[in-house]
Amino acid sequence: MCQRYYWAGNYCKGKEVLEVACGTGQGAGYLAGLASNYHAGDYSEKILEIARAHYGERIQFQRLDAQQLPFENGSFDTVILFEAIYYLPSAERFVAECRRVLRSGGKVLIATANKDLFDFNPSPHSFTYYGVSELNDLLRRYGFASSFFGNTPVGDLLWRQRMLRPVKKFATNSGLMPKTMEGKKILKWLVFGSLVPMPAEIVARMVPYVDPVPIPRIVPTGSIRFYTVLGQAQGDETIH
Repeated sequence: MCQRYYWAGNYCKGKEVLEVACGTGQGAGYLAGLASNYHAGDYSEKILEIARAHYGERIQFQRLDAQQLPFENGSFDTVILFEAIYYLPSAERFVAECRRVLRSGGKVLIATANKDLFDFNPSPHSFTYYGVSELNDLLRRYGFASSFFGNTPVGDLLWRQRMLRPVKKFATNSGLMPKTMEGKKILKWLVFGSLVPMPAEIVARMVPYVDPVPIPRIVPTGSIRFYTVLGQAQGDETIH
């Protein structure tokens, strides 16, 4: 989580920034400290109440739909969507909205799980997962030039995690993977050991930052667990 927000910070300094699907706002304070103006929202009012309780008057959070953003054309320099594109009924509508609210040369930053992993386990609440080639095609249709980056190489996983990958794949394919958060918490404890509490707000240098590695935008890869996407809006026209 820290890695993706530190990466995004490079594109938020002095910019007008919108974070969509901000959740409980773990990265909001960090990004707001870099941006000239930071807006954040989520579809769940219940989730937003957690963010508001932590930040108080420091940051204003609003309920919004990623597929119909309540902002004027050309309002932002950067739009961020982290680990949420697969929860959208229509990712295409979101990308179209990004193109509309971004200024010429503006950037959309996306972080998502790698569906092309050998042991990939989709969320039961998801709609569609996009690989690099599918997401590249989607962004290109709406006037974005894209660059893809990978982090968390599979080879860097703990030995216990590597050994349990076939077990995870079997459980996923057999429908035995836990569907509830409590069940997944127990499974993660077995795989990872002691779990780290989720911080309410990340800060700079909470963990050492490692630059993500460029990866091809047309070839699926099973060597990294997550990837991030930088899409830059081309030209001045608004695409519908």
